[in-house]
Amino acid sequence: MFGLQGEKMSLEEAVINDILSRVQKPARYQGNEWNSCLKDHSSVSTKMVFAFPDLYEVGMSNQGLKILYHSVNLHDGLLMERVFAPASDMENHLREHKLPLYALESRKPLSTFDVVGFSLQYELSYTNVLNMLDLAGIPLRSENRSMSCPLVIGGGPCAYNPEPLAPFFDLFILGEAEEILPELLLEVGRLKKVVSSRRDLLLHLSNYEGVYVPSFYQPLYEQGILKAIKKLEPQAPDVVKKRLVTRLDDAPYPVSPVVPYIQAVHDRAVIELFRGCARGCRFCQAGYIFRPVRKRSMGNILKLSESLIKNTGYDEISLSSLSSTDYPSIGELIREMDEILTPGRVKCSLPSLRLDSYAVELAEKLHHGKRSSLTFAPEAATERLRRVIRKNISEEEIFSALKDAVDAGWQGFKLYFMIGLPTETDQDVLAIVNLCRKIRQDLKNRAKSGLMLSVSASTFIPKAHTPFQWEPQLELPLVKDRQEMLRSGFKNLRGTDFSWHDPGASHLEAVFARGDRRLALALERAVRLGCRFDGWSEHFSFQRWHEAFDQANLKMEDYAYRKFDYHDCLPWDHLHCGIEKDIFIEEHLKAIAACQEEENS
Repeated sequence: MFGLQGEKMSLEEAVINDILSRVQKPARYQGNEWNSCLKDHSSVSTKMVFAFPDLYEVGMSNQGLKILYHSVNLHDGLLMERVFAPASDMENHLREHKLPLYALESRKPLSTFDVVGFSLQYELSYTNVLNMLDLAGIPLRSENRSMSCPLVIGGGPCAYNPEPLAPFFDLFILGEAEEILPELLLEVGRLKKVVSSRRDLLLHLSNYEGVYVPSFYQPLYEQGILKAIKKLEPQAPDVVKKRLVTRLDDAPYPVSPVVPYIQAVHDRAVIELFRGCARGCRFCQAGYIFRPVRKRSMGNILKLSESLIKNTGYDEISLSSLSSTDYPSIGELIREMDEILTPGRVKCSLPSLRLDSYAVELAEKLHHGKRSSLTFAPEAATERLRRVIRKNISEEEIFSALKDAVDAGWQGFKLYFMIGLPTETDQDVLAIVNLCRKIRQDLKNRAKSGLMLSVSASTFIPKAHTPFQWEPQLELPLVKDRQEMLRSGFKNLRGTDFSWHDPGASHLEAVFARGDRRLALALERAVRLGCRFDGWSEHFSFQRWHEAFDQANLKMEDYAYRKFDYHDCLPWDHLHCGIEKDIFIEEHLKAIAACQEEENS
């Protein structure tokens, strides 16, 4: 028997192969995909494994993974491999055979790497982070790790308030990592030869802009309320500022990404048009933390597109950004893309569309043949509430866009709304049903074969570094009441499918989005109780989470329902997203003023 590099297969690898024959979707754990990169561990100075705390097919859709995999492996002295959260069947086999969690490329245990880096995309993946560390045999808490243990680092949107995870991580990268990560890894390779303690290693790394070492800071409480964040190391920065890529054209971008054996959630090539968003929706964390807006040049996009299709064989390329139709000269870009892609029968798509007629015009240029459905996000159904959240679109513009879409051949629409937004009333909620009823009435005669609406209502979650970071989440019983109002309202509206997010899961997400370090204990208890894949409805157990919080002597309500004052110390105050708090206060006051103007009119 021979292994990955033609060498005689070890007993451990033989056991892994036997396990793979017994699990669902063994390709999740196989490796060897097209464009994957396998380097000799003895030939590099620093070895890192990128850990995505969700299933393979979710993680392989993440563009950040592809960018970092490319940017690190460009360096001869560095290597990056991948690992994903194992499904329950694979986890059970690993534990039964006492095998450690391993990286896909080399099948080496995570504990043999210098760095294990977690992508923190959403709060409900936190239990998977701890479970993966446990499966790898790495001590959960950073204070219990020796110099021989890997550095455990984190990045991604949740790093802007990583405090619930702080005791488990050695450092976090705040901001964009494709330039700083190779720098850090090269420095780790140098430092591990000259320093004798993890503290000294981390102290050196904390000098890099964007690096946050949580053990160098201590939260201070009075009567259970966070009052201050004390810096323990004089050399550490008072405030950690995010790392920013200034020119996208100069930044590394993967043109030969790994192509999965099984279908990923987003199974297509991706080109990032620009970063950031100037629209300023007050609930949207991504719109603020990715500022300022930086665009990729059209020439660079066209060049990358040709290489991507050539190197992957995908038949679709997605032009991705927070609001892709805001790209300057987007119409001209689509025409140029069409000339490049049409001969190879490759289609181009825009994943995010504004709700206006221009966006529909662009979509019409991209869709050849059968039209399936278009997705729009009005977020709120009344103009008053849209002004509060700064979703600047009128009802007239909504109907104009939908009419143009129906005339262009679309028969189905997905509409995303939010409930529990600040200042929301029952009338705002009922307006969602009334708006959809009016859409059906106005468009039914224009649609040739019947109009289908798919309506989704998520629950507002206050996020750090947004104008609504001070606002509480709507109380859980009221969320359920409003979901029932919508369910009853849509029950008799034919041709309309209504779905909603699990209110308990949204509640938990708000708890961790606004949380502090005390939540680490509840997180540990939840993992011990069996919490895994909390973002998946079939795995989520609100009852287990309640038990975990009871064991930790904490209350979810204290985090989700608290309304902060402007002078309160927030758990993320020592982490700077690039926007001053005064700007968020100004935007929050404008939201309140927009509501008062409506009441006075």
